[in-house]
Amino acid sequence: MPHLHIEEFKTIEFPHAVDGVRFDFIAKNANHADEQLIAVVVEEDKFFLLVKEEENKNLLKSDKLTRPASIYNVHKALLTYAKAAGLRIISSNVPTNAKNIHLEEVDFLKSIDFFASNFPKEREVAIEVGFGSGRHILHQATQNPDILYIGIEIHRPSIEQVLKQVNIQKLDNLLVLDYDARLFLELVPSNIVGKIYVHFPVPWDKKPHRRVISTSFIEESRRVLKVGGSLELRTDSENYYAYSYETFIAFNKTVLHINKNKDIAISSKYEDRWKKMQKNIYDVTMINEEESDVLSSDGTFDFLTVTLPHADILKLHGVTKKFESGFVHFERVYTTKNGVMARLSMGSFDRPEHLYVIVDSDKAFYYPELPLKSKSNLIAHKILNEVFHG
Repeated sequence: MPHLHIEEFKTIEFPHAVDGVRFDFIAKNANHADEQLIAVVVEEDKFFLLVKEEENKNLLKSDKLTRPASIYNVHKALLTYAKAAGLRIISSNVPTNAKNIHLEEVDFLKSIDFFASNFPKEREVAIEVGFGSGRHILHQATQNPDILYIGIEIHRPSIEQVLKQVNIQKLDNLLVLDYDARLFLELVPSNIVGKIYVHFPVPWDKKPHRRVISTSFIEESRRVLKVGGSLELRTDSENYYAYSYETFIAFNKTVLHINKNKDIAISSKYEDRWKKMQKNIYDVTMINEEESDVLSSDGTFDFLTVTLPHADILKLHGVTKKFESGFVHFERVYTTKNGVMARLSMGSFDRPEHLYVIVDSDKAFYYPELPLKSKSNLIAHKILNEVFHG
């Protein structure tokens, strides 16, 4: 993660705009004086920079919850703030060179808001979860220009590697998203996806609840897949294969194809390595045979007027409000110039969202974007409204 080690942190006058970067406000952790967050806007990216005090030095880096679309924008924000505040940099891993020529245009890197507000439905969709080096999804997009491919990945170097190739190869049928695939499926319209690829996911043997394949993921996959569409798992893990097979077969009605050491048109460098090690490769492919109901998600994320005093909101640190299908948890609380802010985890138990809510005077709003419009998030929002309304 890009960061600067600085001798002493200094604040600037907020809001402050310089060199195409806007610094809107600063939030101070109410329980830990060694942590502050700086709200930044670069181009269309909204995110926080994190200030963390350490022994004999301070750390300035991007906040992991508000991951911006462009890593270049993080670099620019860090260096711009350091210059504006006159910070003395002790060490840095932030490059000072210009943006890569193939990353100057990143129109194919989309935010979750893009899909939530107007999901592209003009043609058949294929989704790859965790595309890694991008070999497979780039090959598929090249070979099938009439299909729209959506690649989901959270590893920044992998994202930038694929974006470079999209521009170099001039592909117009591949979109990239940095988001949790389990949540993303909840907003995909029903019956429009031809294929979902989950190739070599992290096995998570010690934390099985973090696995992509789960009962709820399969249920959402069945909903978004068109009749005849498929969900394809490919793994080198014996444990993941066995777990996934049991999860698939537990459904009352299902069609599965099982393959072992099947050759495919394109393979990743890791798969090539595993084959040389004579590791077995397993494929579990589920075929969808039923048409699903149209996706419906009623409700909004509007807030009522906040009547709970700011001091009482700060006391919510560590508080959890549970409901049948999920929860709202106040992870951290902050003070701002005109109010307070809370870092939340909210939604369903097995795939919660993490985001911030800002209370400015008696107005509340999510930052930097709205939660995903899922049933559990809408219920969590209702509970949050009740808490803020006293």
